[in-house]
Amino acid sequence: MKDSVRSIGVAIGIPEPFRTELRDWRRRLGDPNAALIVPHVTLLGPTEVASSELPLIEEHLAEVAAGHEAFVIHLRGSGTFRPLSPVVFVTLAMGTSCCELLEKAVRSGPLDRPTRFSYHPHVTVAHELDEAALDRAFDLLAEYRAQFEVTGFELYERGDDCAWRQLRHFPFAGGGGRTRWQDDELR
Repeated sequence: MKDSVRSIGVAIGIPEPFRTELRDWRRRLGDPNAALIVPHVTLLGPTEVASSELPLIEEHLAEVAAGHEAFVIHLRGSGTFRPLSPVVFVTLAMGTSCCELLEKAVRSGPLDRPTRFSYHPHVTVAHELDEAALDRAFDLLAEYRAQFEVTGFELYERGDDCAWRQLRHFPFAGGGGRTRWQDDELR
């Protein structure tokens, strides 16, 4: 019997009330993916894996989570990848280095994959819209602010309907509080 292929991703899901706020922004801006994609900070983008690999991947992700501590993300203002990619996003003013370390750990072992672009943690709010809509998104979210504690990350799967759904949450083993990387970011 042939092993089925599944499309997975790993991300830090944005908590409420910011999840609903950002999803509503994406919807108001006309992004057709608003209902399909939960607001998040990507750690591993869409990746095809064999179903038989999932237990090993989940074991790997549990080990990654066990090696990290809670940290704070502060979202502030808008950014864009244009002209390289038609994306407008909310930027991370705090938590960037923690996300970078986490992304590197997630992308190791059974999830070691080549990347097209350098990692840049962000929260997408508009993707593949016309230039006027992207400009509008950039302007409207220039003053956006949110702050929350990250206590773990999630494994998601893209369904046949193209919607992403959480398969499992991986809590960090370390307790809450500041990390030395956050202290470095504040200097």
